[in-house]
Amino acid sequence: MKKLVLLLIMTVAMSTVQAQSLRFGYFCLQNVMKSLPEYTIAKQNMATLTSKYEAETKRSEDEFNRKYEEFLEGQHDFAPSILEKRQSELRELLEKNIAFKENSKKLLKQAEVEAYAPVKKKVFEAVKIVGQKLNLAFVMNSDEDTLPYVDTNMGIDITDALKIELAH
Repeated sequence: MKKLVLLLIMTVAMSTVQAQSLRFGYFCLQNVMKSLPEYTIAKQNMATLTSKYEAETKRSEDEFNRKYEEFLEGQHDFAPSILEKRQSELRELLEKNIAFKENSKKLLKQAEVEAYAPVKKKVFEAVKIVGQKLNLAFVMNSDEDTLPYVDTNMGIDITDALKIELAH
């Protein structure tokens, strides 16, 4: 029993010493990504795509507004069946416009993920290289308040090291 307790104490002591010698790194993903020319290209491509969707949305809204104004101007002169047909057309057009806006948001979100994926992959490959060079146990991303406190005696900011690695 004494041997078991002694073995347990030694195991805990050794793991504590080993844990204290572990080092970790942290970096700001957005900061590193923004330093790459590929990020600028992806951002420009996203801006172009977004403006195309916005232009189509505006065109659809203008078409709806024009037809709605025509409907309002002529509604007193329409026969009941024509009035009903025009109302139905306006409802359908409105529903299509709403569906297009919702679908556009989804498509733009997916396009954004796909546009920045190669940039993130490149950064994460550099993270692995820098982490190995600095003999780090792990590396964390400090974006969006995910890392509110870091003891700089135990961890190191590798953001600049990543920029240098990616510049090669």
